[in-house]
Amino acid sequence: MIRPDLSLPIPESIDAAHFIGIGGSGMSGLARMFLERGIRVSGSDRADSRALRELAELGATVYVGHDAANLADDVDTVVHTGAIWPENPEFLLAKERGLHVIHRSQALYWLIGGRRLVSVAGAHGKTTSTGMIVTALRDLGVAPTFVNGGVIAQLGVSSGTGDDDLFVIEADESDGTFLLYDTSIALITNVDPDHLDHWGSRDAFYAAFARFADEAREAVVISSDDAGARRVGEQLTHPRVITFGEAADATVRVTDIVTDGPVSFRLTYDGASVDARLPVPGAHNAINAAGAVAVLLTLGHGLEPAVRAVEGFAGTVRRFELHGVTRGVSVFDDYAHHPTEVAAALAAARSVVGDGRLIAIQQPHTYSRTQEMYREFAEVLERYADHTVMLDVYGAREDPVPGVTGELVSGAFDDASHVAYVPDWQAAADYTASVAREGDYVITLGCGDVYRIIPQVLDALARTTPGE
Repeated sequence: MIRPDLSLPIPESIDAAHFIGIGGSGMSGLARMFLERGIRVSGSDRADSRALRELAELGATVYVGHDAANLADDVDTVVHTGAIWPENPEFLLAKERGLHVIHRSQALYWLIGGRRLVSVAGAHGKTTSTGMIVTALRDLGVAPTFVNGGVIAQLGVSSGTGDDDLFVIEADESDGTFLLYDTSIALITNVDPDHLDHWGSRDAFYAAFARFADEAREAVVISSDDAGARRVGEQLTHPRVITFGEAADATVRVTDIVTDGPVSFRLTYDGASVDARLPVPGAHNAINAAGAVAVLLTLGHGLEPAVRAVEGFAGTVRRFELHGVTRGVSVFDDYAHHPTEVAAALAAARSVVGDGRLIAIQQPHTYSRTQEMYREFAEVLERYADHTVMLDVYGAREDPVPGVTGELVSGAFDDASHVAYVPDWQAAADYTASVAREGDYVITLGCGDVYRIIPQVLDALARTTPGE
């Protein structure tokens, strides 16, 4: 992988930009906004995808596969992700030509251009929280520009240009780039130590969040419940800190959470209370909504209209997203790739599955995280899912590590009858179909390409009956 060099100069103007890894949810959103600015856009990715096809329809020149020939002569700026390797031929040619070569975070910085910025950071929940803020603001008559890490369901895009001075982003703490932005309002959903391969220690991770918060120009909105967030909160010197959560002393307090279906709850702020109900399930979404409402309060909106606006949020793509129902078995997909996220996703599914069972298809993400957290993954999956089908690791930017496979996770289960390690995808789909019965939920979990197994699962369900 390539670590971002944030010391590199960001160009003042860009006429033609080439994106290496253009198909990713964040990169495709940036490319879309560059097109909206009238900038010529090209880009490549290792595989074809819906994102590539949509960008092509909007006027981008896209390529499947990385090749130096993809870099046109008129390109003046190359945007890359940290997931590419230094040997990438397009990256090497850009360096050879002396072009501006910037990380995606610097491209986002260029797009922000000094606007009033709401930055959403945290180990989990930031894509949903960002989506809630954006859709609520639009409902309140504000048209922010935004860049999210996932597609917002009711908008059908992960980014968009608005005519208001407000800019809302999902800020990435994984590589430190969230410290690049000139944030006005910082929302911290939680601080669950992750990405320690970059930060080196938990203390460094906490310190980075404290710096991110204290540098916010206007306000910090931070969880009152999460242990890591509380630890960060103890380090803050910011004059305006707003907390949210179930804690009795939270500025925006959540109570009366009911999860038997779409989640309902009560929010209390400054002595006033408003009942709320979301179309998405899970207690964690009640907490996410509280954080979004707290941000809206800092932007000057009242409690009642803020709550009503957040209630309109319909979810984000790859967050408990239903893909199909075959012979009574519902097949969902979720981006969860950290033990805490997996627990939240499965708990949300449990709240609506009724008498059915939960069958998880887990694709571990990155060798470093799997090696560090395989016991936690096994514990969470065994606790919340009735059965787990374990695939192999999606390496992303990392080289394989000997002995670190999906079997490392499955082998850590206390009861081996609750898990099956099936690295072959067709075999995994067939196995899932053989154990699933009417009323069950199958849910794919991971931020790699695990969602691609869903057509195979639906097909296997259609031609298989339980017990075959």
